Amino acid sequence: MSTRENKSTVSRRIAILDKLNKEGQVSVSELSELFDVSEVTIRNDLAQLEKKNMLLRARGGAMKVKQSYVGFDYPLSDKQKQNLQEKIDIGKKSSELIEEGNTIILDSGSTTFEVAKNFDGYNDLTVITNALNIATYLAKSKTNVIVPGGTLRKNSLSLVGILAEKGFRNYFCDKLFLGVDGFDINHGISTPSIEEAHLNQIMIEISKEVIVVCDSSKFERRGFAFIAPMSKIDIVVTDKNISEDAKSKLEGAGVKVIIA
Repeated sequence: MSTRENKSTVSRRIAILDKLNKEGQVSVSELSELFDVSEVTIRNDLAQLEKKNMLLRARGGAMKVKQSYVGFDYPLSDKQKQNLQEKIDIGKKSSELIEEGNTIILDSGSTTFEVAKNFDGYNDLTVITNALNIATYLAKSKTNVIVPGGTLRKNSLSLVGILAEKGFRNYFCDKLFLGVDGFDINHGISTPSIEEAHLNQIMIEISKEVIVVCDSSKFERRGFAFIAPMSKIDIVVTDKNISEDAKSKLEGAGVKVIIA
């Protein structure tokens, strides 16, 4: 399979999961028409996703299952397509927490990128980020941008490793906006990448306030690499589809929940 074909397959499967997450069930014939591929291809997609416990195949289609593990590190370009409107709303709402003169850390990720899109109204902000796409976007704004060194992770367009960790330890910041792939209320926050998780831990250490920005699909899921427990989080900004149970547990643990 060529690189282009592989990317197309991954993108289609992400779109299938996104549709399944919103609608609860999908049919083979509907997906075949939607993506303009054969029903055989769609059945193969569903079979592969079922092997990863991401759905439950049923007669003529598939049903949503409660997803509890995030094991695959999807490319940023694919993540940006998932729950896009929710991420846009979360980005706008999160920017309201920023004050003129703040020093901010923006973690890499599709949701933190949406946060960065709302800085035009500020004249005196300093942003430290390990995300090359965020740094590039902010280059045209009034924002002061600091990019520590590191090794490039092409999937996430982020800088990680020893150089990045040493670079971040030179600062102390007002607010950290942190994106996550998994948010288990009992376990804490997580991501598929060990390097990202370790750097995120340092970001948390050097920040006065930790703000997790994530859409509701991230709850009740765990990634391979643990970042931090709930006790390290001050605020969560998410969308209206968060369950009442999750919201209640977060608030019970002293975490402020803001709905975009």
